[in-house]
Amino acid sequence: MTAAQNAAVTPGPRPANLPLSKRPFDIAFIVIFGLFIITCIISDSVEGLGLDQVADSPNLLVQWNYTYSSNFDPLYQSHPLWLRFISGTSAFVYVGFYVLLIVSLVKGFNWIQLYSVIYATMIIALTGIPIFGVEFFGPVGERTPDPGVFLLYNGPYILFPLLLLIRMRKPLPFTRVF
Repeated sequence: MTAAQNAAVTPGPRPANLPLSKRPFDIAFIVIFGLFIITCIISDSVEGLGLDQVADSPNLLVQWNYTYSSNFDPLYQSHPLWLRFISGTSAFVYVGFYVLLIVSLVKGFNWIQLYSVIYATMIIALTGIPIFGVEFFGPVGERTPDPGVFLLYNGPYILFPLLLLIRMRKPLPFTRVF
């Protein structure tokens, strides 16, 4: 093999990751996905465990969820089994991913790219489509009475995974700003 052929086969030096301070979108992702951890515990665990959302529950998390669901989200209050599976996945699987994602964003671990793409695709397709579909087009008893409030509460759970998917579109995501 000639030197020119060898140089074409041998990869050059890998670009260095940018420090977190030069990746403002990643800082925003750290904050948002940190909040998602909290909301998974507060909200998704209640639905995932199938706890009845009633005003007089001794469980504070159930009370908070009741306040929201009784006013804006009858689907969430009705406990269909498929929604319990989606919420349980969020509460007990995605939450672990959020921790790994935050650590990877801080440390610049490029290996999180594939898992980010899998997560974002799953949450958009398996969470966003069925839940938003029922909330906007489902039976009257399960449809949200206030689409604006529903979108304020739930839109970020589709928007930020979509932005993460875009962020992770190319190899070595932490070597560039976005």
